[in-house]
Amino acid sequence: MNDSQRQLAAWWRGAVIYQIYPRSFLDSNGDGVGDLPGIMAKLDYIAGLGVDAIWISPFFKSPMADFGYDIADYRQVDPLFGTMADFERLLAKAHALGLKVMIDQVLSHTSIEHAWFGESRQDAHNPKADWYVWADAKDDGTPPNNWLSIFGGVAWRWEPRRRQYFLHNFLADQPDLNFHNPQVRAAVLDNVRFWLDKGVDAFRLDAINFCFHDAKLRNNPPKPASERVGRGFSPDNPYAFQYHYYNNTQPENLSFLEDLRRLTDTYANVALLGEISSEDALATMAEYTHGQRLQMGYSFELLTNDFSAAYIRRTVETLEARMDDGWPCWAISNHDVERVASRWGGAAPSNDFIKLLAALVASLRGSACIYQGEELGLTEAEVPFEQLQDPYGVAFWPNFKGRDGCRTPMPWNAGEHAGFSAATPWLPVPAAHRVHAVAAQEGDRDSVLHAFRAFLRWRKSQPALCLGDIRFVDAPEPVLAFTRTHAGERVLVVLNLGGAEIDVALGNLGALVQLDAPGPRAGRVAESGAVHLPAYAAVFAKADLPQRD
Repeated sequence: MNDSQRQLAAWWRGAVIYQIYPRSFLDSNGDGVGDLPGIMAKLDYIAGLGVDAIWISPFFKSPMADFGYDIADYRQVDPLFGTMADFERLLAKAHALGLKVMIDQVLSHTSIEHAWFGESRQDAHNPKADWYVWADAKDDGTPPNNWLSIFGGVAWRWEPRRRQYFLHNFLADQPDLNFHNPQVRAAVLDNVRFWLDKGVDAFRLDAINFCFHDAKLRNNPPKPASERVGRGFSPDNPYAFQYHYYNNTQPENLSFLEDLRRLTDTYANVALLGEISSEDALATMAEYTHGQRLQMGYSFELLTNDFSAAYIRRTVETLEARMDDGWPCWAISNHDVERVASRWGGAAPSNDFIKLLAALVASLRGSACIYQGEELGLTEAEVPFEQLQDPYGVAFWPNFKGRDGCRTPMPWNAGEHAGFSAATPWLPVPAAHRVHAVAAQEGDRDSVLHAFRAFLRWRKSQPALCLGDIRFVDAPEPVLAFTRTHAGERVLVVLNLGGAEIDVALGNLGALVQLDAPGPRAGRVAESGAVHLPAYAAVFAKADLPQRD
């Protein structure tokens, strides 16, 4: 098998990956928090959705300052979520059902309670003194430079035992590791090896472009007010006031990614998916997936408020122009942003609109991450201030209400706690979510859930949608049109992102044979070759391939 054939055989190419936020999926022991046995109990449900893999957000030992993204021990399961034996049983059952298992790895920083930091903070002469990013204060006692934390305020915290500052790009409870130290890089790779030996199939690499910092600690330049938008950082967050050229995305990171790839390539068909948030995330995705680095890149470019056809086309085309041998992974919802049904659909999104979303994200070239509850069309939850858990939301209330609204428990039935737990859940379940619970939608053949399943199952029968190249076709707003071409077959995809019907002439595409695609509302191909699209409708059609000279 040559390199091209090996790439096409890789399970992750064109895969649909279902993201599970463990705290909110299913509570098996009545403590109000979801856990690994809860996930295992619903693996048949997940497999039945037609997805190819699950991505489990962190379940490692943690004080939960950032709900698991602050890791105190990379090799232990936090008792809140169960035991290592629970994970091993979950892994075995997932594999028996044909599901691959991806786990989060948070490599750039640890919890402040990690043993490495406990030793490092003691003084400047211990064996781990240089394992974190330490710096002296300026002469006036202020931090060493102007770097800011994503969660607000300065990115430095004073440690009186060392009489120095340590860097934290996220919470102060999440000190950054010093990847310039080869011992740190070796220890991090050894932790990854631990999970490879367990048999996991993939790693989602959280904030992977934050591993290295500028060794000279140069100040970030200011950003004009007109550019303080995008990627989830609103103008009221001072983090948006800078170009983050020096606190992340350093050139040294490329060599580390190659080391990581060399390690995972010694195991069978393991995939690396990097979460990337940089000043030019599309350029970084292309760079990080070039050659023997990451297989896939994942960014926040479709997690914004702009869902115009022009924006989606421009985003995908820009990445396609820059990316050579890499593979994109698209997401329109996750555990960090407002749910897409509300973000793009407004206060009362229609079922037709929601059904179209899965067809959109799963038809673009690349793999797709689907966040739990998307298959139900869940909207963003309103969580009152007194019930907020997210420190980000508490700090920025009321302008920004944090991430709790997309993290509320999964509704399995219409009961008091939606079948999630026998106890009061860690976050409240909205009454509106119970109406859209799995049990309610199972009994409604016209539900979002049934449409979601039907589309993903049909997609598996269409190699062009899973593996094909992409080329956009000119169409008026709000219509998004493109072709996917693979192995001598071309499929035209036309999506009406708007709430009014429209007729579209797409130019010379030759004869079109409409495909009976289940899921979203169907438009139709007219005899003239034009496409008629009701509101929030889609057309999938076989299109002639251009004749070769």
